[in-house]
Amino acid sequence: MTLTQLKYVVAVDKYRHFATAAEKSFVTQPTLSMQIHKLEDELNATLFDRTKSPVVPTEMGKKVVEQAKVILRDAKQIIDLAQFENEEFKGEFRVGVIPTVAPYLVPRFLRSFIDEYPLVESVFEEALTDQVIKKLANDELDAAIIATPIDKPHIYTEELYVEPFVAYLSKSHPLVNKEKLTVEDLDRTNIWLLNEGHCFRDQAVKICKEAGVKTRKAIEFKSGNLETLKRLVEQNFGMTLLPWTAVQEFNGKCDNAVIKEFTEPIPCRQIRLAYGRKHLKQSIIKAFKESISKSIPDVLKTSENRVLID
Repeated sequence: MTLTQLKYVVAVDKYRHFATAAEKSFVTQPTLSMQIHKLEDELNATLFDRTKSPVVPTEMGKKVVEQAKVILRDAKQIIDLAQFENEEFKGEFRVGVIPTVAPYLVPRFLRSFIDEYPLVESVFEEALTDQVIKKLANDELDAAIIATPIDKPHIYTEELYVEPFVAYLSKSHPLVNKEKLTVEDLDRTNIWLLNEGHCFRDQAVKICKEAGVKTRKAIEFKSGNLETLKRLVEQNFGMTLLPWTAVQEFNGKCDNAVIKEFTEPIPCRQIRLAYGRKHLKQSIIKAFKESISKSIPDVLKTSENRVLID
């Protein structure tokens, strides 16, 4: 029995297709199939029902897959101990980042982080919160940057910063003459929102509900990108809500739209660092957090006169 054979078994269980599992494992299908057959012969057990499409693990196969995941995770921990427990970090460090944080935060710290730790192979993956949490739980990511609390065993979080929401209005919007907005000013008839599945959308909707805003529809535009919503506003269509970091390129001013802050208590979101293994890669995770903290303006490091929208 080898780790390679166990990797192939887990891959077939994940993709439920031998050819796809081989492709994702960067081997030919005959090679993958041969190794699984060898393992089945050694165990004197059939691990997959090949008569079904997609293939499914047998009852014994299910038990072997679960134990294989434990063995592979433990084997990887040994590698991580050697790579990240000394002063000179090296090896792969995989980070998931939600789409409403990635384009505004990562460029702030990435250069300094890779300059300070040149032997670390940083891999960033942009994905929705549910996908990020699932990959953390499956040990497919080492850390993640998210904007919602997590109530799951073996997933740990640390606070990074508190980020205010700001309003982004078209120049013809009736609220442009107000110095600051209150949440009661919001009107869902002309607020552009992200697709369902984005935590930022859920938080924006919660702000509206807490303000007692009635829901009515005018134009509906489904988007997974805040930049698209910004462009709509700049074409003189309504307004949207944005994270504070999304408008800092304008230094408080924008030629094509109007940026409005909220009165106190200011609605905010908590940006968090999450990870799935409490005792491993702690050194590189700590260094990663410090790089982020150094890149964050002081205005984001306080929660005074702010209300968290989780």
